[in-house]
Amino acid sequence: MGFPMITEEHLAKEFTIVVKHFYPKAGQLLRRCYVKVINSSWGRPPKRLQYIGIYCPDEIVAAVLEQRDVLREVAENMGLVEVVCMNATRLVRDPLSKIKHTDPRFWLELHWIAK
Repeated sequence: MGFPMITEEHLAKEFTIVVKHFYPKAGQLLRRCYVKVINSSWGRPPKRLQYIGIYCPDEIVAAVLEQRDVLREVAENMGLVEVVCMNATRLVRDPLSKIKHTDPRFWLELHWIAK
């Protein structure tokens, strides 16, 4: 009997819940952000790595970056490699971005965050 797999969406929600509980200031900032697990692989043989991607509106990027150490601490305690903060406003407005075509739902989420 194996262990049930934890979905990426569930992992992102758990990350947000833990941050809100233990670090209220960072938790308040995450309320305005989109939190997503990003999968990557590296090395030979390829090793699967999971990051937390925090997509935030332009006006709070600096405040989120100030909380990066506590966000990393939570991520590492959950077995995640790193926390990456991205400017959702810039991603949505970037004319070269292909997100709108490759993942329209994610693009809409970012568009909503960037307002």
